Amino acid sequence: MTRIDFYILTDIAPRSRAMFACRLADKAYRMKHTIYMHTESGEQSTYMDDLLWTFSQGSFLPHALSHQITAIAPPIVIGHGSNLPAIIEADSTVLINMAGDVPLFFSHFERVAEIIDQSPAQKQVGRERYRFYRDRGYELQSHNIAAPEN
Repeated sequence: MTRIDFYILTDIAPRSRAMFACRLADKAYRMKHTIYMHTESGEQSTYMDDLLWTFSQGSFLPHALSHQITAIAPPIVIGHGSNLPAIIEADSTVLINMAGDVPLFFSHFERVAEIIDQSPAQKQVGRERYRFYRDRGYELQSHNIAAPEN
């Protein structure tokens, strides 16, 4: 059964969720997992694509936008929409959900990461997603994540 991890960030900075998603993708990649980063929109997908190139000096995370993949998917794929791109269905082990709702295909993954910051809107949708998973009997873990020191 899919394991669901909620990462509760202590700050409200606009980029905090996106930066943490990059750090999480980096960690999962280094552990040899394949990752699908599910976003709200094409605009957010492009933002995450750009951020994965620049979030950490000297790091390289092989990734691509789902609609640009024609043959073999890289270890990290970024996409949006209600359907999981067929090119990654059998390969990805970690879903990082950046969208506001629970994607219908979440159970195709071994693990799902939900990232919640302290903004009222994020806290509300986080509670709704937590209830959604809990009511369906999924194993839930919560992790409090302190803001990174500058």
